[in-house]
Amino acid sequence: MRYRSVILDVDSTLCAIEGIDWLAAQRGAEVAARIAAVTERAMNGELPLEAVYGQRLALVDPDATLLHRLAEHYLETITPGAEAAVRAMREAGVELAIVSGGIRQCLMPLAERLGVPDERLMAVSVYLDEDGLYSAFDDRSPLATDIGKEWAARQLALPGPVLGVGDGATDLAMRPAVDAFAAFAAHARRDHVVAAADHVVESFEQLTSLVLS
Repeated sequence: MRYRSVILDVDSTLCAIEGIDWLAAQRGAEVAARIAAVTERAMNGELPLEAVYGQRLALVDPDATLLHRLAEHYLETITPGAEAAVRAMREAGVELAIVSGGIRQCLMPLAERLGVPDERLMAVSVYLDEDGLYSAFDDRSPLATDIGKEWAARQLALPGPVLGVGDGATDLAMRPAVDAFAAFAAHARRDHVVAAADHVVESFEQLTSLVLS
C-alpha cells in the first residue's frame, strides 16, 4: 500500500458536478452565468474563495427543497468507478475522508453511501430559518476560504502517508498538509493544478492503483 489515508474532494472529483453551479442553474440563466464565471476563476486561483463564497450563496438563495434536490443530484452523478474504488480502498485498510467547500447538509447522503463516517466529512454548513429559507452560512468555516483544505487536512490528523485528491486550486492548497497530491482530471483539467501535482489521475481505477500499489 503506497498511501495509508486518502482525502477526497467532491465537486468534479467524487461527483461530476459543481454543486454551486447546479444550484445556480435552478435560478435561471443569468444567475447561472454569473456564478459559473466566478466559480471558474476561484478554481483557477484567480479569485480568493472567501471573496465569492457568500456572494454565490446569496445569489442562489437556496431553500430546504433545493438543498434536498442537490443532495439527490450528488448521488445521481457519482463519478463512474468511485464507489468501487472507495470500497476497495476501505477493504485494504485505507483511511478515507471527504473534504469540500460545498454544503455539508447536501454531502451527508453521499458520505453515507460511500461509508465515510460523519466525523470524516468536512464541509460548510448553511442555516435555514423556520420556514426552510436560506438565512446564512458558517462564515467562520476555514473551508469557505482558499486555505480551508490545508486546515482540514491538518485537523483530520490521518495516519500517513496521506494522499490528497482534487481538481481545483482550493484542493491543491492542502498540499503542505499531506504527503502527496493527485490532480483528478476526469471532469476538469486545470493546467496549473496538474503542473503542481505529484500525480495526475483520470479515473478512479487509476487512483485505486496509485493508492494500493
